[in-house]
Amino acid sequence: MESLRKPRRRGVRAVLLGAALLATAALVPATAASAVTTIVGNSAVKPTIVLVHGAWADGSSWARVVSRLQHDGYTVDVPPNPLRGSASDSSYLASYLSTISGPIVLVGHSYGGFVITNAATGNANVKALVYVDAFIPAQGDTLNALTGQFPGSQITPDALNFVPSAGGVVDAYVNPEQFRSILANDLSPAQAAQLAATQRPLAASALTETSGKPAWSSIRSWDVVGTVDHAIPPAAQEFMAERAGATVTKIDASHLSMISHPDKIRDVIEDAAHHTA
Repeated sequence: MESLRKPRRRGVRAVLLGAALLATAALVPATAASAVTTIVGNSAVKPTIVLVHGAWADGSSWARVVSRLQHDGYTVDVPPNPLRGSASDSSYLASYLSTISGPIVLVGHSYGGFVITNAATGNANVKALVYVDAFIPAQGDTLNALTGQFPGSQITPDALNFVPSAGGVVDAYVNPEQFRSILANDLSPAQAAQLAATQRPLAASALTETSGKPAWSSIRSWDVVGTVDHAIPPAAQEFMAERAGATVTKIDASHLSMISHPDKIRDVIEDAAHHTA
């Protein structure tokens, strides 16, 4: 019988303790209680992850990474990248970022790296930049110059189809027959064919637009380098990452590593997120 009485006494003590805590809480001024909640809340807030796609792609290229980040409790935004040129695309992204409160981890793939480098400049909420098989330009750089600085890129004029568009703009598409070899060499032929058919064009004028003041000069950066990337030569990626002082992760992946290796991309993004506090 003694063993039965002890739990009852502990239960009574727990009820009394709970009542005492409630009574004590009622004596705390509302402002003090609010301050405590705010402090606790801030310590638990995770940054918003903003993913920016590159040329010849759309937001769906991030789908496998998005599902993993959301599973881990992150808010993820994937705004459309207009692919009209660095100045206009960066301006659009900067406006989008200005609507997000709290810390941001800004991630760019390929040409998206060019865009985030310019869009994040001056935004105090952007706490980390993550580049995935991406351009990390310095001021005055162009896409053409960075691609041609090191040998190995298969993006040549012969690999592109140029299509006149509205307002005198000329759109550049990757030839479907070469799409897999250039961008998706570690994906299946069927998957690469689907991506080639649904690609969004980059305005050809974007290839020669110059970059502005780089956000990475004041914001910590991470970089994923695909070692079998046939679009941006790995040597070029490593050169840009070293110049930016980025934390580098190398993986055996094509230019579309976020599709072929989403877990590894998620891990790098979350590592950056853990350093935003």
